[in-house]
Amino acid sequence: MKKKDIKILKKRKQRLQKRLERRQWSEQSKPMFRAQNIQYELAERVRAIDSGGIGAFHILAKNSGLIDTINEKVYLLKRHLPYHESDHVLNIAYNTLTGGTCLDDIELRRNDETYMDALGAERIPDPTTAGDFTRRFSEEDVGELMEAINTIRPKIWKKELSRSERVEAIIDVDGTLAPTTGECKEGIGISYDGIWGYHPLMISLANTLEPLYLVNRSGNSPSHKGAVEWIDRAVALVRKSFDRVCLRGDTDFALTRNFDRWTAAGVRFAFGMDAKQNLVKIAESLDKGCWRVLKRPAGKQKRKRPVNIKEQIVVERQYRNTKLEREDVAEFSYQPSRCKGTYRVIVLRKTLSVEKGQLLLWKDIRYFFYITNIPELSPAEVVYFCNDRCNQENLIEQLKNGLKAMRMPVGDLVSNWSYMVMASLAWTLKAWFALLVRKRDRREELLRMEFRRFLNAIMRMPVQIINTGRRIIYRILGYNDWAQTFLRTFDTIRQLRLA
Repeated sequence: MKKKDIKILKKRKQRLQKRLERRQWSEQSKPMFRAQNIQYELAERVRAIDSGGIGAFHILAKNSGLIDTINEKVYLLKRHLPYHESDHVLNIAYNTLTGGTCLDDIELRRNDETYMDALGAERIPDPTTAGDFTRRFSEEDVGELMEAINTIRPKIWKKELSRSERVEAIIDVDGTLAPTTGECKEGIGISYDGIWGYHPLMISLANTLEPLYLVNRSGNSPSHKGAVEWIDRAVALVRKSFDRVCLRGDTDFALTRNFDRWTAAGVRFAFGMDAKQNLVKIAESLDKGCWRVLKRPAGKQKRKRPVNIKEQIVVERQYRNTKLEREDVAEFSYQPSRCKGTYRVIVLRKTLSVEKGQLLLWKDIRYFFYITNIPELSPAEVVYFCNDRCNQENLIEQLKNGLKAMRMPVGDLVSNWSYMVMASLAWTLKAWFALLVRKRDRREELLRMEFRRFLNAIMRMPVQIINTGRRIIYRILGYNDWAQTFLRTFDTIRQLRLA
């Protein structure tokens, strides 16, 4: 970063800190918002855009080799008149990256001359052309697009993750429902709870919160349908950079016929298991000495917890209320019917009290089971490890409602699948940008940052666009707390070369 930029950032930060410092105010006779004589006028020469972070992400896509890889692996256009495959893919990804929530939002960017100049583009595809591009995909083509993106991931992991961070890759697996109100969308189905839509499968890397594979399926598909093929692909992908691989999922993905094969291949796993009658009988027959009280680790509380108003209302109105009294864990060995090997089963026993008002109705005991081949974790640690999978739910939520990648805007299952993959590329670029941040605390914050906050902190920086000579200059007009991190990371991106 230039010395001049460091001085400018320092001055802006000092000015802001002085403006926001705590002080004793006297009684004010007027409101704080005092602007009156506001006028608008058009600039003749100065041109600016509100999504100033887009330039850094385009250079990231270029220098990482993503653009070239997409053009090499994805063949959908016989002639490039005038767009290449990467232009279409990045057009949808950049629309999402700059806050667009549907294909029609591309029209706003297409009619913004400064935005196109910022990307060095004469023009960009319109929404109709973008939709037509999604319909060119076959299932094999979507797979090739995901593999093109995944070609870059191991290179970034090896370069930007430390040796200790690459000891074990944790792969999370889950399905989610993507509802749609469309009645003519090919491939839709009705889920078990009566909702029409699709049922995407997501396989993600918990270490960096990257979606490795997204697979679209009919809404009536069971969660585990077709999962094994994509899990095996994810295992092969992360093994290029990590020493060990661990799979994690809920009860739908405890695919016992694969346990022996995964164990022989050195793949570790921890899955939930359905509380079937035979497992409950084994748990009930365990000696009292086998059980240990489960003590949940205390969370970081910065302030005193307020009064639980909801709980008060439940008691006052005498609603039926189920309370957790205690949790105990135990362990036993178990051989599933489709396995030749024996595995650890961790059983979590929850003792619940069912109350009405302040009256105890009865005690209830429920069992939860986890199966694993990880030898060194204690039963309690297996429970904590499996519970950490809930972080994947946050990633799914961001893809669904942050990026709107699962909006399913086009007409059939495969074209919606391709749109989902291209829109989710925006989150992947966010993750790669975060991995290039040098300060560890900033990196972790950015990796876990919600997409809306990321838009406001990184992407929506007002910049002036200046085309001069062979350069496109983004002159930052505003300031926030992430400006210095952004500029330092952009210096890293400019020098990025992946072998």
